[in-house]
Amino acid sequence: MVTKNLFMEEHKEQHKTSIRFFNDREVRAVWDDTHNKWWFSVLDIIAAINEQDHYQKTRNYWKYLKTKLRKENSQLVSATNQLKLKASDGKSYKTDTFDAKGVTLLAKHINNTKATSFLDWSLYSDNTIDGQSKKNAYQLFESGILKTTIKCLQQIYAYLFGGLYDFAGQIRTKNILKGGFTFANCMHFPETLQTIERMPETTFDEIMDKYVEMKIRANEHHVNSFTNGRVQPNLCNVAHPFMEGNGRSTRIWLDLMLKRSLKRCVDWSQIDKNEYLSAMRESVSDSTHIKSLVQACTTTKIDDREMFMKGIDYSYYYEQDE
Repeated sequence: MVTKNLFMEEHKEQHKTSIRFFNDREVRAVWDDTHNKWWFSVLDIIAAINEQDHYQKTRNYWKYLKTKLRKENSQLVSATNQLKLKASDGKSYKTDTFDAKGVTLLAKHINNTKATSFLDWSLYSDNTIDGQSKKNAYQLFESGILKTTIKCLQQIYAYLFGGLYDFAGQIRTKNILKGGFTFANCMHFPETLQTIERMPETTFDEIMDKYVEMKIRANEHHVNSFTNGRVQPNLCNVAHPFMEGNGRSTRIWLDLMLKRSLKRCVDWSQIDKNEYLSAMRESVSDSTHIKSLVQACTTTKIDDREMFMKGIDYSYYYEQDE
């Protein structure tokens, strides 16, 4: 079975779309900024699974299946969302779509042995969450969501882990700890993230301070600058705004800040994993080491696809247990 997962981006009225290929049959999708997830064309999925080239027969099959599911009081039909997708004639038409959860349920209702292969391709092709999210990360190079706001950081997170975690794209609402270390209390996040959002990002030091603030903690200078001298306990802790994937998301975010303000990015392949992790731990009290380490490995190759992909590979490598 030959499968491809090509990704094409289109930015029109701020709607981002993608076309992926299963056995050379396209499956169109559109990104939902409001809910931070992809919606996939139902007709494309049915055509791909049934290997059906006839559009009307595909429509008739979906009409039959919807009627059957309604009689069974299936929640799948109510989960359908009508969104505009570009057709082969170049025009955009409203069509039924499902999110990742709906796609899984739809495939299970299609009486075709290829439905299992489609699900393997769609959801489990790598058999690991990291592997699947890394594929999503590769697609970010062409993405139009890449800005430098906290909202963008959420979108990056949703992009990497959409369909893999139910909480992808969401600021955590639970308090968590890891390795005996308690991360920032989530009840303070609205104020914490607004504080970080307001931090400047025009110089290298400012950008790194903002990165460290998000990843680790606020130093006394920033507490004084942005909280009128009041030391807030939640800022003196690791922000860790997401349940999982914080490091991978924030490293991409760091590159975006450097690219936007300084026309530079990080060549992560030049940074030793253990030294990076050690420097990040040190930055709880002193960010000198992490700043010098990153600055020595910045490059002007901000539009180099290979540099971006290599950075993704190393970023994920940093998260692997030895």
